[in-house]
Order: sequence, then structure tokens, then C-alpha cells
Amino acid sequence: MSFLDDLRNLDRNNIGGWPTGVKAFFAILIIALILFFGWYFKIRAQQEELESVRQQEVTLKKDFADKQAKVVNLEAYRKQLADMQEMLQTMLRQLPSKTEMPELLNNITQAALSAGIETELFQPGGEIMKDFYAEKPIQLRMLGNYHQFGTFISNVASLPRVVILTMHDVSLKPAGGPGAKSSGSAGQLILEGTVKTYRYLDDEEAAAVQAAKNPPKKGAAPAPAKKGA
Repeated sequence: MSFLDDLRNLDRNNIGGWPTGVKAFFAILIIALILFFGWYFKIRAQQEELESVRQQEVTLKKDFADKQAKVVNLEAYRKQLADMQEMLQTMLRQLPSKTEMPELLNNITQAALSAGIETELFQPGGEIMKDFYAEKPIQLRMLGNYHQFGTFISNVASLPRVVILTMHDVSLKPAGGPGAKSSGSAGQLILEGTVKTYRYLDDEEAAAVQAAKNPPKKGAAPAPAKKGA
């Protein structure tokens, strides 16, 4: 009798009387099912967790190597940062200070006058405080030719202090449009718009800007009063 015949003729109520081969087959099948479900519900999750941990290990090793490289060069980075900060302070000190701004504005108008430019409008606005500098917008309207404007820029660049003029919504167009005073002058141009010039903040002003950007948190304990105050 073949194995298939044994399976067809099995008596479910007499498992003990089953042929040895059939018993062995079902025993192996049950063991295989136990192993499969054990792997599926238990070991597979652990394998996925292990793979995740391995990937995390690779990432951590890379982070460690990067941080170790930074630590090795930390002193060099600190020196480089100190040099850059010193260079920045040197460059800032070349900008005009608060007390020098009125003279600077006067020098700009004198530079335009000496270049032969007719200044129809030169109106400084209020200062806008930044982290370590202040910018001052100036509304202007000037009349001149290409050569005169080139001379004006050269005169400004030769001033004792470093003067930075950045253009904002500035137009340069031929004279003769509505509102031009010297519309009959050939080759004349109108420079009109807003320029900004800059100055550096002193220590007290810079501290005030930082305090305004980072106000004390509510509920913070007030600073202790000095003795004798």
C-alpha cells in the first residue's frame, strides 16, 4: 500500500493506529509549522530590529568619526574664528560711527557738488538697527551726465571713511521727463530712488539691539540689586 493510500484510509478516531510513516510525516509537518510561525511572529521581528540596530551602528560610527575629526581640529577652528572676528571688527571700525554720520552725509552732498551734479533731493531717513550695524536710507534725486556720476562715485570712494552706498529702487533715465528742471540739457540723466549707507554700532548700541531681540522670559527672577544702590 502506498503512502497516499495510507493518508486516504486514516482513521481520525484512532491516531495511535496510524502507520509509522504517516505519524512521522505529520510530526515533521507540525514541527515545521511550529518553526515557521515561531520565526514569523518572533524571530522575524528580532531580525528586523537587528538590521535597524546595525544601520544605526553605521550612522553612529560615522557621526563619531566626524565629531572626532572636529575635536582634533578644534583649536585650529577656534583660532580661525578668533581671526575672523578680529578681521570683522577691523572692517567695521572702518565704517563711520554714530557721531560721524552727519559729517558723512555732508561729504556725500559735497562730493556730488564737486562733480558738477545738481542735487534736487537728498533726504536722509531714520536709521534701521541690525545686529552689528545700522543702515540709513536716503531718498535722492540727482541730475548730471555719465561722466559726472562717475566722478561722484570716485569722490565718495576717496572719502576718509569707508562709505557703502547700496541702491534700492533706483532708476537712471534721460532728463526731459515730467518734473525735470533741466529738461533741455543734452546728455543729462536723472538718478532717482533710495540709497542706503551704513555705520557700525558701538558696544552700548549693539548690546541694546541684542537685548531687544532676546527679551527676558516672563517669570524670570530679577537680577539681584547691587549693594549700596
